[in-house]
Amino acid sequence: MPDVRLGTAPGRWILLATVLGSSVAMLDSTVVNVALPRLGEDLGADMAGLQWTVNAYTLTLAGFILLGGSLGDRYGRRRIFLVGVVWFAVASVLCGAAQDVGMLVAARALQGVGGALLTPGSLAIIQASFSSDDRPRAVGAWSGLGGVAGAVGPFAGGWLVEAAGWRWVFLLNVPLAAVVVLVAVRHVPESVDPDASGRFDVLGAALAALALAGTTYALTEAPGGGSGATAAVFAGVGGIVAAVVFVLVERARGRGRHLPGLRSAPLRGADSSRSPKRPGRAVPHPMLPLEVFASRQFSAVNLVTFVVYGGMGVLFFLFVLNLQVVGGFSPIAAGTALLPVTALMLLLSARAGALAQKIGPRIPMTVGLVVAAVGMVLVGRIGAGASYARDVLPPVIVFGLGLSAVVAPLTSTVLASADERHAGVASGVNNAVARAAGLLAVAAIPPLAGLTGAAFTDPAEFSDGFRIAMIVCAGLLLAGAMLSFLTVSADALRGPSGERREPQCKSSCGVGAPQLQPEPETVPARHGAGA
Repeated sequence: MPDVRLGTAPGRWILLATVLGSSVAMLDSTVVNVALPRLGEDLGADMAGLQWTVNAYTLTLAGFILLGGSLGDRYGRRRIFLVGVVWFAVASVLCGAAQDVGMLVAARALQGVGGALLTPGSLAIIQASFSSDDRPRAVGAWSGLGGVAGAVGPFAGGWLVEAAGWRWVFLLNVPLAAVVVLVAVRHVPESVDPDASGRFDVLGAALAALALAGTTYALTEAPGGGSGATAAVFAGVGGIVAAVVFVLVERARGRGRHLPGLRSAPLRGADSSRSPKRPGRAVPHPMLPLEVFASRQFSAVNLVTFVVYGGMGVLFFLFVLNLQVVGGFSPIAAGTALLPVTALMLLLSARAGALAQKIGPRIPMTVGLVVAAVGMVLVGRIGAGASYARDVLPPVIVFGLGLSAVVAPLTSTVLASADERHAGVASGVNNAVARAAGLLAVAAIPPLAGLTGAAFTDPAEFSDGFRIAMIVCAGLLLAGAMLSFLTVSADALRGPSGERREPQCKSSCGVGAPQLQPEPETVPARHGAGA
């Protein structure tokens, strides 16, 4: 049984390793945006190259994050966490040494795999290591300190780009990863899920990644026309086919159907002597158990998540680019421009969660998304010669206030809509949905807004495209507001059994994607469905 106390030296070491490890992966998904103009100019990249620099990381992270949690449960959470940290560091070196866009994109994809291994493991280690009395405070500290790291990241990234060059945005990960490895090897206890059994759903993870990759390639490359458009069509069709097969495979595994040459794994606790003997290997547990979508509320909130995080993903991709290309801001000034959003999230998330618990999540989510959409339209008006105090700060504050009212109720509603035994799976699904939304939106919306080719080198062209993209994204947020009002129940936080759930995000909430949440204490901490 876990018995580490939060206020002790072992507890502080565990918290340091997990916070620093998860922060390294989180920071790289945000600070890279600050470096995009400089690395694009240095490597001769076009807009599609910049999109892939961001999306290659998100693609593999979203495709393998559930499988990463399962590997930790089976083979040891510390072991897989350390593999992820080292993997991430090696990929970071490759990113920093990239000589062209193709090499950078490939290295970013490898980074995403490392992130998928270490991100769920960091929280699972906390859940498995701390005593039950200290576990909620430990999770809260992990969340809050991660929020602080998220606030510092863009500032540090902007400073590195200006002082040392864009390559150091990646190379800085190496000494940080070395510290994580040293601390984890010496001070973090190993833990496994004793009930983990069956085979891993590697096929499900591969199909999910192929579906996302094919669709992303089609959305990114098709607007360019020419011979690339034909390849994009084939990639898009392949992505759709992979998505259909993924759903069929996951449904079959979830229902325990017998696939050719396979047999179902025995139910936990069942009398194995009475289990029918069938030749072949056991069917893996599904990476994505579709039974969680039996709740209409869970499905509806994930649809809201997809729409909202798609719009947010495009904003975070284009905003810093626009400030540097059009507004003439330095990397450090552009990188810190969104800090008020993070500060507002840290200050108001807990209050928004408490309000949603009191009056229900529908009104806070609806009103918050409308306010955020207004802020996004105002952001689209930031142009040449913009002043931060006059032109940037007001719309950023409006957007941040709206977002602060949305994320905590949304995350809480996701968990309350699923059975308590599926809390970790539901959180992982929602996290993957948000990342996939950002991935696809960043691939599709900039080209539709006219941001193709060398647009990021032409301030006038980029300004026009940025304004159109922000209007489209504001429309997505308004669609999310309408969906929230029509589909989210005022009693959504009571959960399927009628009990009122505690609000999530008491310390901070994820901006790029909803944070992973631990499973209830009555079951082992698991963040993957593949084992």
